[in-house]
Amino acid sequence: MIQVSEKAKDKILEIKQTEKRGEDFHVRVGVKGGGCSGLMYDLEFDEVLQPTDKLIEDQGIKLVVDKKSVLYLAGTILDFSDGLNGKGFQFINPNASRTCGCGESFSV
Repeated sequence: MIQVSEKAKDKILEIKQTEKRGEDFHVRVGVKGGGCSGLMYDLEFDEVLQPTDKLIEDQGIKLVVDKKSVLYLAGTILDFSDGLNGKGFQFINPNASRTCGCGESFSV
């Protein structure tokens, strides 16, 4: 479903430790309307599971995806970049037919 790169795993674990987030916190990944291409990625820590959430674990990282977002995120890789062109989490999404220049929004 969603894969977590080694860099993303390391950064998530670092942030969890810095923010003192315990084992009960997972990473909520979703898609919402907005951005210049129509859809935006949403990424946050959460400790509440909704009945329609799908729980995925990769590289020891627990990801939770809401039912609506599952279709948009199938096959996606969550990565982290700290290069000169920007720093932050990146979504490598094979379902995106178009992305904006900053990579934060997409369309299918």
